[in-house]
Amino acid sequence: MAVVALASTVLAATVGIVLAPPATAASLVEVTSFGDNPGGMRMHVYVPDSRPGNPAIVVAMHGCGGSGPGFYSGSEFASQADRYGFIVIYPTATQQAGFGNCFDVWSAASKRRGGGSDPVSIMSMVTYVQREYGGDPNRVYATGSSSGGMMTNAMLALYPDVFKAGAAFMGVPFNCFANAADFPPQNSQCVNGRMDRTPQQWGDAVRQAYPGYSGARPRIQLWHGTNDTLVPYQLLQEAVDQWTNVHGLSLTPTSTDTPQANWNRRRWTSGGTTPLEAISVNGAGHSLPMSGMAQAAVQFFGLTGGSPTPNPTTGTPTNPPTNPPTVPPTTTPPPSTGACRVGYSANTWTGGFTANVTVTNTSTSAVNGWTVQWSWPGNQQVTNAWNATVSQSGAQVTARNVSYNAAIAAGASVTFGFQGTYSGANQAPTQFTLNGTVCG
Repeated sequence: MAVVALASTVLAATVGIVLAPPATAASLVEVTSFGDNPGGMRMHVYVPDSRPGNPAIVVAMHGCGGSGPGFYSGSEFASQADRYGFIVIYPTATQQAGFGNCFDVWSAASKRRGGGSDPVSIMSMVTYVQREYGGDPNRVYATGSSSGGMMTNAMLALYPDVFKAGAAFMGVPFNCFANAADFPPQNSQCVNGRMDRTPQQWGDAVRQAYPGYSGARPRIQLWHGTNDTLVPYQLLQEAVDQWTNVHGLSLTPTSTDTPQANWNRRRWTSGGTTPLEAISVNGAGHSLPMSGMAQAAVQFFGLTGGSPTPNPTTGTPTNPPTNPPTVPPTTTPPPSTGACRVGYSANTWTGGFTANVTVTNTSTSAVNGWTVQWSWPGNQQVTNAWNATVSQSGAQVTARNVSYNAAIAAGASVTFGFQGTYSGANQAPTQFTLNGTVCG
C-alpha cells in the first residue's frame, strides 16, 4: 500500500479525518475514519501490491451475520484483486433488524440517493479509496452475497453514475422490503414471495431512487441457487423483471448457455454490450458465491483484460500468477490443545436459523486444510452451507474447507456459515474441534 504523502496528512487533519496506518504486503487494513458514516459501519480495505496508478474499486459485501473480514477470508475477491490489480472495499454492516449485521435495504433513508444510512456510508468508503489510493472513478463496482447482494442492487439503483456494474449473489430487487418489520425472513412479504410486481413497477422503483437521472445505467449480473429456501429462487426472476425494464430490454434473453457445469446463464445483449446476465446454479442452496464465481463476476466487470501494472510506490513486485494457487492437499493439525478459537453466532426464527462459525488459528503454525466438528445439544439439522462443505450424522456435524479457503495462517481466521432447522430450543454447541484438536 502506498505511503500517504505529508500534504494529504495535513489536509486530513484539517477536515478531521484520521487516515488508516499504511499497510504493506497486501494485508487487510481497517480504516477507522473514512468520512460521513450515518450507518455506523466498519470499513476494511485490501490493496494489492501490484496495481496500476488508478486502480479499479470493487465493493464486496457480506451476508447477514457476517463481517467485512469474514467475507475477505471466505470469498475469492482478494485473490482476484492480486491477480488483476484492483482494490477491494469490505464494509461491515451493523444494522440489526432482528437478524444481525445486515445491510439496511428497508429504511426510507436507504431507498433514496443521499438519504443516509448504509448507502451513504458505503459511498464515503468509495470516496476515501479514490482520494487515498487514486481509485479510478470510472471503474467502481459492487458485489455481495445475500444481504450484500441486496445492497448491490440498491447501490446500483441509488448511484448509477458511480457504479459501472454489479454482481448480486442471492439478492432481491431494489425496494423489495417495505420497512424494517418486513425484513426478517419469518414474516417478510418480500422473501416469502408476496411482492410480485410488474416489470414496470420494479423499474419505477429504481427510477424513483434518483429522480431526474437520465444517464447510463449500470450493468448487472444476478446469481441464485435453484434450491435456495432462505431467499427463494423465484426472486431471481423478480430482479430480472426489474433490470430488464430499467435497461429497456425484452424479458426474453438474447442467448442462453452453460458456461460451467450446473450454471445456466441467460444473457441480454444490446448494442454490443451485455447489460444483464442471470445465472441459475442448479441444486445450490443459500450458499453463493462458490468457487469460480468471483472470477466470473470480475470478468463481467471487465477487469480481467491483463496483468496489473506495478505501482511505483511499492517497487516492481512479481506479477500475480496466471492461475490461482493450488490448494495444499495435506491436512496439518494445530500443534497443541487450545491452539484454536471458535466464535459461533446464530440468527433464529421459529423452526429455522442461520449461523456463522469463525475459526481462528491461535497457534504459531499455519493450518493447511481444515475440518471442524461439533455435536448439537438439540435436534438441529443443517440444510445447506456456504464457504464450507458440511455433512451431518445424527447430532455430529462435520465442516470441511472448500477449495479457496483451505489455508489458515497463524493468527488468522476463516468464516463459514449454514442454514438449519430445529424444534424446541436452538442451543449453541458447547465444544468445537479443529482437525481433531479441541478449541479453547
